[in-house]
Order: sequence, then C-alpha cells, then structure tokens
Amino acid sequence: MRVVVTGASGSVGTALRRVLADAGDTVVGIARRIPAASPDWVSCDLGAPAAEVVLARAFEGADAVVHLAWAIQPTPGEPDMRRTNITGSTHVLRAAGRAGVPHVVVASSVAAYTPTSGPVDEGWPCGGVPGSAYSRQKAELERLLIGRDGVAVVRPCAVVQPDAGAEVDRWVLGPFLPGRLLGRPWLPVPLWPGLTAQVVHAEDVARAIRVILAHRATGPFNVAADPPLGARELASVFGGFLVPVPFAVLLALAWPTWRVGVQPAHPGWLRLAAHAPLVDCTRVRALGWEPRHPPAAALSEFVAAVAEGRGTWGPLAPRGAVRWPRLGRPAHQSQGDVR
Repeated sequence: MRVVVTGASGSVGTALRRVLADAGDTVVGIARRIPAASPDWVSCDLGAPAAEVVLARAFEGADAVVHLAWAIQPTPGEPDMRRTNITGSTHVLRAAGRAGVPHVVVASSVAAYTPTSGPVDEGWPCGGVPGSAYSRQKAELERLLIGRDGVAVVRPCAVVQPDAGAEVDRWVLGPFLPGRLLGRPWLPVPLWPGLTAQVVHAEDVARAIRVILAHRATGPFNVAADPPLGARELASVFGGFLVPVPFAVLLALAWPTWRVGVQPAHPGWLRLAAHAPLVDCTRVRALGWEPRHPPAAALSEFVAAVAEGRGTWGPLAPRGAVRWPRLGRPAHQSQGDVR
C-alpha cells in the first residue's frame, strides 16, 4: 500500500511509520517540520489557507490517508490549537476527497466520549468532557466525520512510548519538577483515590491502524490495553508511593500554578483524566488485533524515558533542544473548554 500519514513526526506517527515500513508499505509523511532532503516527506501547515492544495497533491495515488496530526498542547508561539485541529482536519478531509483517496483513517480519542461511569463501546455518544479543550475538539472532529464514506475512526486511550519521553516531560512536568526525579522510591505522588486509567503503547496503536488498513475497515474503533491501572499502581510507576489528595484540591492548585508558569499542565487535563471513560475494544479485536505491551510495563518503560529526557527530533526532540518560556506566564496555550 501507499499510505500518506499526517502528523508523521509525532508519537503515534513515528510508531506507525515503523509498522508500515515493516509491512512493506510505502509511506509518505506530512508534518510542519520535516527532515532535510527527505523525498518521502511533505512539509505542510494543515491550518494554512493553501494547505488543501498541498495535501491534495500529496494524496494523489494514495491507497489510504491516516490523519494523526493534532496540536495537543502547543506553546503560545505556535499556531492556534483550533486552527490546526479543526481547520486542519477539514483541509485533510477535503483534500482526500479531491484526490479520490478510497480509505481514510482518522485519529480521535477516548476523550471524545461523553463522561460515564462504566466501560463504553463505540456506540457511546461523543459529547466530550466539559472543561477540556482537547476533549471538546476531539468531539467536534467526530462530528466532522459523520456521514462520510470510507472513513475509519481510531479512539485510543492514553498513548505512551519511550521516544515521546522528552515531549511529555515538557507537557506535564516543566522546568521546576525535573523528570529525572520520576521513578525514585522516595518520591510521593499526589493522586485522587478514584483515578483509573487505561494505557496503550504507541506501537500497539500503530498495529491497530495497520490492521484497519489491511481490512479496509470503516467506522469507529476503540484501542486500549487491559487491565486499567488504579491510582496506587500509577503512583508506584511514577514514583515511590501514593499520597491520596482529593480531586478538588488538585484542581484548585492546578489553575494558579499553570497561570504563572510553575507547571505546564492546565487543569483541563485533570478534568479529562477524571472523567474520560474506560473503553471496550471488542470491535478492533475482531479484526485480529491484540496489544503486545502490558500497560504497566509500557508505562514503566515510558516513565524511564521521561526521566532520561529521551526523544528523537521535531515534536519529540530531547529536552535540551527546547528552551522554556519565562516564569510568570503559561508555558502552553490554554486547555480550557475553548471553542
């Protein structure tokens, strides 16, 4: 297959390029920042007015397009989140139609689902989590896909891989809590007792996408590895021991510390962690997919990579390749419930 991948320099994108190459597929990567002198890459800012023309040209003759590009937590100096996520996705879908691409796979998220208490399948409504820009924009993306033929939607849970260690360090820890402290047995980890999360390795998400491509499957597919991890298990991976703290207290602390740049995680991420539902993956398993990486092991490997500041290039660049903004202002664009 000839597959064009938007967001090919990101965490899932790098894993997908490896999986597709191993399967013998031809891969063209699309990203804002690309390697120098690389004929299998196309530079494109998806939100720019001319993007649709550039994309349609890149999509010509493709057997499939995989749309992974998404601004998760951009800095204030980067393009606006909505411009990239919603306008950019619209450009991708229009360009795929213009180029006659027969199969399009779009990366959404379990974050798109309306909050509920129990595990959900793909039929659960996608209303998003109030207070989370990431969630609400993923839900809006889902609405863009309604009624489109030849489209599959992948809804993964929290995705981890070692190559994204430095990137997540910048998103979550910041300069005042060094990543090298993670995993130390004496490190207290404040979490609310009811927290439960699913984790999946980026390689397993990539393998799920490859299976969907091979079957020319359409419709939505949840992608997650079991079992879910509780607060105590998460704390033991990230540090040494759990310090139970009520969710309301953590939320109250997150806003002022984000606002003055002490830490980069907007309280919208806490709301998402508290309310994103667990998911059932029967539908993708029916295609023959099974995760190869147990969640606890995948997360432990990832935390070790965060502690080392491990990364590759572009958005996954090592910690030392990116300068932090000044204290006194947020390090990233707001993750509140923006429209």
